[in-house]
Amino acid sequence: MKKTPVSLVKERFESKEKLVAAVQKLATQDLWLDRVSSVERARRVANAKLVRLHDSLTDAKKRFGSRDKLVSSIVELKKRVKDKGFASKLAAYPLPQLLDLHAAAERASKREAQGPGRRAQGGEGPRAQSGEGRAQSQGCCQSLMEPCGQRASARWSRVLRSRHGARS
Repeated sequence: MKKTPVSLVKERFESKEKLVAAVQKLATQDLWLDRVSSVERARRVANAKLVRLHDSLTDAKKRFGSRDKLVSSIVELKKRVKDKGFASKLAAYPLPQLLDLHAAAERASKREAQGPGRRAQGGEGPRAQSGEGRAQSQGCCQSLMEPCGQRASARWSRVLRSRHGARS
């Protein structure tokens, strides 16, 4: 069973004050954009959000060391090294959003490295082999032997039968 945020805080940090102190310690100029964050305000933040923020700060600190390295890594993964405007725009993003962008860019670069998929190579996909895709590309009344020119999907077949009259 999933642990509650309060139990996570007590297990990992013993109290919320220690969690706030740990987040404040990690939220240095290297990683964190200090918009409006005071210790009093951080005490009012939910436990789950503080734990998630602590996890993302430790992950960024361990993997990248600084915000600038994270931004440069995203720019390299997206192959936009010469685009200074893009890098400066990314520098204004919050740290969790930068980590999400990095994960997405990493997945995209791995997909690109694997090469084109079946559909890009001219394959039709699994539906073409079973014959399911063909019925959808025909007119809506094709199965009723009276084409009307409308396109239909499988879930609309009941509606179309009622609209055009069911024939057996």
